[in-house]
Amino acid sequence: MTQSAPTLRPRARYLLPLALLLGFGAGAVVYAQIESGNRGIAPIASTNDLIVTGIRIDVTGDNADDARMKGWQEAQRKGWQELVRQMNGGSGGPALPDSTLNGIVSAIVVEREQIGPGRYIATLGVQFDRARAGQILGISGRVFRSPPYLVLPIVYEGGVPQAFEQRSEWQRAWAQFRTSDSSIDYVRTAGTGSDLLLLNPGQVRRRSRTWWRDILDQYGASDVLMPTVRIERMWPGGPIIGYFSARSGPDNDLLGTFTLTARSPAGLRQMMVDGVRRIDGLYIAALADGRLRTDPSLIIEEPVDPEELEEAAAEAEAEADDAVEIGTAGAGEEEATVTASYSVQVDTPDAQAVLAVESALRGLRGVESASTSSVAIGGVSVVRVRFRGDASAMRAALAAGGWRVSESGGTFRISR
Repeated sequence: MTQSAPTLRPRARYLLPLALLLGFGAGAVVYAQIESGNRGIAPIASTNDLIVTGIRIDVTGDNADDARMKGWQEAQRKGWQELVRQMNGGSGGPALPDSTLNGIVSAIVVEREQIGPGRYIATLGVQFDRARAGQILGISGRVFRSPPYLVLPIVYEGGVPQAFEQRSEWQRAWAQFRTSDSSIDYVRTAGTGSDLLLLNPGQVRRRSRTWWRDILDQYGASDVLMPTVRIERMWPGGPIIGYFSARSGPDNDLLGTFTLTARSPAGLRQMMVDGVRRIDGLYIAALADGRLRTDPSLIIEEPVDPEELEEAAAEAEAEADDAVEIGTAGAGEEEATVTASYSVQVDTPDAQAVLAVESALRGLRGVESASTSSVAIGGVSVVRVRFRGDASAMRAALAAGGWRVSESGGTFRISR
């Protein structure tokens, strides 16, 4: 008996862990799917500003703070010169004083920095406000965007499809892509948490509109884009071929394809970056010619309540009764002034433009009120204006306010 005890102890040592593994195996698998590994790559905050990156700085100062401030000022100067060269096709432009640069630079992006007692060595990026810098460069600050599209990047390597299961150069390229330079409104995810379960390669084969609606609602998107690349390695350490395709919608529609090649694995990252840019071009072209549009089956139209129709009809009738009001104009004069409601259409690239248009219309002579009845950010909004006078007087008031005016069927279209 005493000799058998040592043989039982090692065996018993593994019974409890084995039982725990069998008992909690299902929960552990789900937990591991969500939490294990460092898979996510957070997308960069892509704004509408103009950014110049990779600016190398090496300056000295009285102390660390002084050297850093001098380095940032030098980065602004170098960044502006580089931006002008990019916009002018390689030719430079006039230098701006630091006071002007401070007004058009919205942020300094620190890519890498080393700070010493009196020296500052760094690689920086400079972010210029598009509206302010655009006035100097002569470019427009307006960017018209598509409806929001959820991005699900798929990469095939060794015949195995992956999305966010592990980090890839394809995921990294999409996370670092500057979406503000595109007319496509991309909705990108970090690929962490529930993204791993909801956005997987199997999702591209699902056709259920109900399932897609639930997912798109969670990410605030109208439809989905599935940029796909299939990687083939010729031999270890040799050339890499990437077969790219731009796909969209719950039916996985193909919009275009192309092929890129990297001479060695060291060029894979740049090939993925170039692939994202070219696929973005395919999506932009498809949006322009009408091939890329939101799937109507993803939009749920709720039935209209008959009571709401009756209330809307009553309100319209009341507005029609109040549309024309007769009043006297001038002391001792018999003339009558007509107060009528007009619809004014105007481009509103952002929310500030809506407020600015309302304020400008209220300031016109003869305008009693102006309120936006239909808001379309990035499109054409409609402002309801109550004006003391007929349509010709309304047109004259708009022209006097500096607007270019066109009229059709009692509706005015204005622009600067």
